Order: sequence, then C-alpha cells, then structure tokens
Amino acid sequence: MKEAFDVAIVGAGPAGISAACVLAKKGAKTIVLERGEYPGAKNLSGGVLYGHDLAQILPDFAAQNCPIERNIIDSRLWFLSKDGGYGLSYRDKIFIQEREHNVFTVGRAKFDRWFADQAKRLGALVAGGTVVTDLLRDEQNRIVGVQTDREDGDLRAKLVLLADGINSPLAAKTGFRPEPKPHQVALAVKEVIELSEGQIQERFNVEPGSGVTIEILGEVTKGMNGVAVIYTNRKSLSLCIGANLSDLAKHKVKPYEMMEDFKEHPMVASLIQGGKSTEYMAHWLSEGAFDAIPQLCGDGYLIVGDSGMLFNALHREGSNLAMTSGRFAAETMLEALEKGDFTRSGLQGYISRLQNSYIFKDLKKYRRFGHFLQTHPELFTSLPEWASQAAKEILTVNGVPKKEKQKILWNELRTKIPLTRLLKILWEGWRSVR
Repeated sequence: MKEAFDVAIVGAGPAGISAACVLAKKGAKTIVLERGEYPGAKNLSGGVLYGHDLAQILPDFAAQNCPIERNIIDSRLWFLSKDGGYGLSYRDKIFIQEREHNVFTVGRAKFDRWFADQAKRLGALVAGGTVVTDLLRDEQNRIVGVQTDREDGDLRAKLVLLADGINSPLAAKTGFRPEPKPHQVALAVKEVIELSEGQIQERFNVEPGSGVTIEILGEVTKGMNGVAVIYTNRKSLSLCIGANLSDLAKHKVKPYEMMEDFKEHPMVASLIQGGKSTEYMAHWLSEGAFDAIPQLCGDGYLIVGDSGMLFNALHREGSNLAMTSGRFAAETMLEALEKGDFTRSGLQGYISRLQNSYIFKDLKKYRRFGHFLQTHPELFTSLPEWASQAAKEILTVNGVPKKEKQKILWNELRTKIPLTRLLKILWEGWRSVR
C-alpha cells in the first residue's frame, strides 16, 4: 500500500465505522482496516444498539434499511435463586411511538456489514482481511501510519485511530494500553436459540417488531460477580452469561457450564423450549470502569470504544459509548487536519468532548460499582437464596400467620447476614452508584 491517507482506522466495529462515517462525510481520506474477512465476520451473536447515538452519525438510519431485529419496548430485571426468582418489568407505549428505536436488537454480523457499507457510500475505504501488526513512527516517535500483514503493507497516515476492541494485541504491543488485569474484564459466552416469530411474540407478550430485554442477577452466576441477559431477536433469542475473569479463575468454573445451567433454570427453560441452538461464541467485556481508562490520545493517534475500556458495566452499555467516542474522535481529527497539528496537544479536543459528555460523567459516577460487586458475594449467594425462600413462604397458604412467618424469615436473614453486614451492603451499594 503506497497510498497515503488522512486517517487510518484499525477495526471495523461500531467505534471505528462511526468515526469513518463522520470523517468521510467531511471529505477526509479515510481507510478502515479490519482483520476479519469483512466487517462483522467475527461477531456471530446479537446485542442491543441505541438509536440516539447512531442517529448522531446517520440521522436516517432506519430509512437506510438498518437491519433492526426488534424495537425494545419492555425492559425487565430478574433476581434469581437456584429454582425461582423475582422479576421487575417496565413497558411504555412511548417506546412504540415517539421514542421508537430508543433501544433495539441487531445481529452484529448483519449490522456491522451494513454500517460499513454506509461508510463506504460516504467515501471511506474499508479493507477486510487485513491485520495491523504494528504502528509506524517517525524520528520523533510520532505515529505516522500502520504496518499490516499484506505484501508492501506499510500504510502512511496523518492520524491513526485504534478501535480494535478490548482484547487488542496491537494496544498491548504498542504499550498504549496495558494488558487488562483479570479483575478488570469479564468473560461471557453467548448462545443464539432459534424460535419462530410467533413463539417469541407469544412467550414475551409483544407485537410483531417489538421486543424485550432481560438482565439477570443472582445465583445463576454460581456465587461469582457476573450477570446474564436475554435479548429477543426477530426469529431467535440471544442468551448471554458471564462473570469476572478473576472470579472464574478462583472458582474454577467453566463458562459453558454456567450457560447450560442457566438454560435449565425454570424461568429460562420455558422461554427457550423447543428452540434450536444455532450460534455460540465467547467474548470479553470491560469491567475496569473509569480508573482503567488508558491515555486516550498521543502524538498521531487516538483510542476509542472498547479499546479505551469505555464500557458502563452497571447499565451494560458499550455500543453507544463506542459510537459516540468514535464520533468525538472523528470531530477532533477533522479539527487537527484543518490546523495541521497532529500532536497530543492538538488532539486534546477529544478528551474535552469525552469529559463534557455522558460517557465520562457516567463512568465517573459508577467508578466504585465494580469493586462493590467484587467485595459483596452475598448479592450472588445468600441474598437471592433468602429472597426466594421469603417469597415461597409468604405465598404459601398453610394456616401459619403472616406475622409469625415474617419473624422466622427475619431471623433467618440475620443468621445468613449479620445486621451490621447488611447495613454495610446497603450503604456501600448506595455510595457506588450515587
């Protein structure tokens, strides 16, 4: 590759393609380098996307046939014990009407390919099957391009954007971002269960085109700091379960074993009954929060999305942070290209944009939340067990007065968790999200 570019982007996920769209729209000569055969080739399973952030890049995304699976109108939270559990649900017709596409599900293989096509339509070059092996530097150690695995693969660029994900070998090799520590990441497995549209609509009580997300805490993660989710797609369900990597190592639990037990839980088994497993994959999630964010810019480069550890673990938000950080990076690079200043100082506008946005404000707000979960295993063991027992006893009509039952249940809770410990959990839980 002898051709020189204004910007070389490493990675064709939501962060990299968001930046490519903004840059190409303004006429910047942009290339996206993707190690998969094509954008989305490595992303088998589905997930959720956020319409507000996507609309900042492509205002007419729905009219451009974005491959939306289901528009989410119902968000549920489950807290499960071994054989039962509690559930909360919020549904509002506003998400069918004026806030349609607030959140929606997609298949990432289809979406990433469609999104990359929009960048190409705007003028960006997207090169699949290309691995970036290192960064090119000048005599002053400034980044001036990338080295690829192609023949004559050195590619010159005025700016480089790192958007190749949390397990980026490039970030670790260059030293721009340390290798994540086990307590800073979660390992999750995803499985796609094929069902008919009618079965999904009946089991989740939704109309055609509408869907549900379920986030799940409790004993399903076998006492580890983890979470499970269920997303409704048009003709399938995406099931995901994972836990903190340090907990998985400590407890010697295999993620696929968690998934099999999760599917057998009474509240899950009825939803997937008769379904066919069609896809299975594993992936990392960032849980390091604000304190794990590396230096996000330097002379000639910027880091966005999961590569920059930009992930809100409490709300399971990642794709929106990726898209918005990609847009911020592109806006900053356009300013730098206009001024001809590619130094770290000249790229500080990216940091300012992040600081003034919901991204840094939310990550700062929840910076203690991961530590709270890691140091309070009762949230995944004794509390869901007791809560389930309490519900079973109160709902069982057997002639025993409710006051007597409540006294017995209260004493059992104090036996499982001393009052001082319970108060500490409540206090530290509030402090971790306030």
